[in-house]
Amino acid sequence: MDRQKQRMTLTAAAMLVPLMAACGNEKADSGSGSVGAEKPVTGVRWSVDSVTADGRTHKAPTGAHVTIDKGRAEGSFSCNKFGAEATVDGDRIRLSKTMSTEMACENKPMEFEETLARALSDREFKARVDGDRLTLTSDQGDTVRLTEAQDAPLSGTKWNVTTPRTDGRAHLTFDEKKGTVSGSLGCNKVNAEATVRDGDITLGRPSTTRMMCEDSLMSDEKTLLRLFDGKLKYRVDHQTLTLTSENGTSVRAVAE
Repeated sequence: MDRQKQRMTLTAAAMLVPLMAACGNEKADSGSGSVGAEKPVTGVRWSVDSVTADGRTHKAPTGAHVTIDKGRAEGSFSCNKFGAEATVDGDRIRLSKTMSTEMACENKPMEFEETLARALSDREFKARVDGDRLTLTSDQGDTVRLTEAQDAPLSGTKWNVTTPRTDGRAHLTFDEKKGTVSGSLGCNKVNAEATVRDGDITLGRPSTTRMMCEDSLMSDEKTLLRLFDGKLKYRVDHQTLTLTSENGTSVRAVAE
């Protein structure tokens, strides 16, 4: 298998591979989950702001993040995902057995990704929390600066519906001030009244265009149309929106 085919295989499978040899045989433990008496570092999604290594500071692209919880650290270097065993003990955080996917991504700063991967691979850090900011300093002198990630706002965000066949063509945007929702069902455009209150969204009857598309898209459109003309439960978890109707239809979407 030549190098190009090998890279394609790794990309398609999104395989996790070791970044460095595992250090020691310690069993991972979430520990106290906090830095001294400060804000807990576990159970929080931290967006990476920058990484400083070898005297150079690299600004993080969108999407780089890490969450430490239940003895695990998981996140993204921006393009590739990673996971590691994690131990939190006072203001010390230890990552071991770090694994990562090996995808080659277009329009991504791979130099930053490689620098962050080295900084987070099988290292021990001193952690310092200041408000919503977390600073990790390794014993090797590398510094990773992070900020607590906020949930994307429901209103004004373009939510791309995740279905196997719409390929990003289905999306919804809520406007709480106008009391509307608009977007695309994958083939046809849609508009409707939308009232947001106490974790619920009440959608009115949809107004749509009447184009005909391939059967797979029309099938997905029928599913999305079941969300309208009724009340939905909604939940935003960082960049993911989940909509669940009273008839049991559930749809997920991600913020663009």
